Amino acid sequence: MPHMQALLNTVVPVALVVLSGYLLGKRLPMDLTTLSRLTLYLLVPALIFDSMYRAEYSREGIVGLALGFALTYLLLFLLVWGAGRLFGLSQGTAKTLLICGLFPNSGNMGLSLVYFALGEEGLRRAVVYFILSSVLMFGLGPAFIRGGGLWEGLRFTLRLPLFYALLLGLLLKALGVVLPFRLDEGVRLMGQAAIPVLLLTLGMQMGKTRFALGAFEGAASALRLLLSPLLAYGVGLLLSLPRLEHQVLVLQSATPIAVNAFLLTKEFGHDAIRVARSVVVSTALAFLTLPLVLYLIGVR
Repeated sequence: MPHMQALLNTVVPVALVVLSGYLLGKRLPMDLTTLSRLTLYLLVPALIFDSMYRAEYSREGIVGLALGFALTYLLLFLLVWGAGRLFGLSQGTAKTLLICGLFPNSGNMGLSLVYFALGEEGLRRAVVYFILSSVLMFGLGPAFIRGGGLWEGLRFTLRLPLFYALLLGLLLKALGVVLPFRLDEGVRLMGQAAIPVLLLTLGMQMGKTRFALGAFEGAASALRLLLSPLLAYGVGLLLSLPRLEHQVLVLQSATPIAVNAFLLTKEFGHDAIRVARSVVVSTALAFLTLPLVLYLIGVR
């Protein structure tokens, strides 16, 4: 089955890098703060710019996908926040659950899966979802994680290179600007270093903490892998999305928690250990849930 091969091809290399970081973290003292800041302030901005600058997407279905994305995430936010109030969760715990639920791995995993499951046409639509998710994660995510008022959060976001990398990449892509002296290749080279360094940092963080899995990790994984695609499926029906847009919306919404959720929480939040464990657990459980989602959307 091509989509299962895509899942294995995506997850197994990730597991190898995380395991390498885990073993290294167990044996050698490493300054994780410096590594995470190098990634956050240089490598990830380069990756974001490169991804936005090179994105090839179809204008067909953009409006429907954008509406589906916005409505799915609004419902997910309201349900998690409401459940937190209902069950008496602390504000910090509810926020960390939201971070896990709202930050999907729609890039390297989501795009690969959509391509193998739905082909080139699906991939072009999946890029639209990836861009919207990137705007949410890197445009609003740091301010949300850090907390504070709206104006303070906006000023904080505007001080980060993540926001400007996102904006500049989208702008140059829209204007069709070709960078001189192959500057885009230099940026891409830095961006390609972001994912392995980030995964190694995740593994090192896991190596420095007691690996205890509890209700939080299970709930965070369920939000990302089960509730999110179910909401996307219902939203797609409600909006009467065309079949392909509906499939892309559901499949991208079913990807596990993004590794960048760990990076942002480590730098701006206070619960990076829980997020790190949730990233690992949700990625492992995706082997079980994604085949069910593929069946739900009619991919055999």
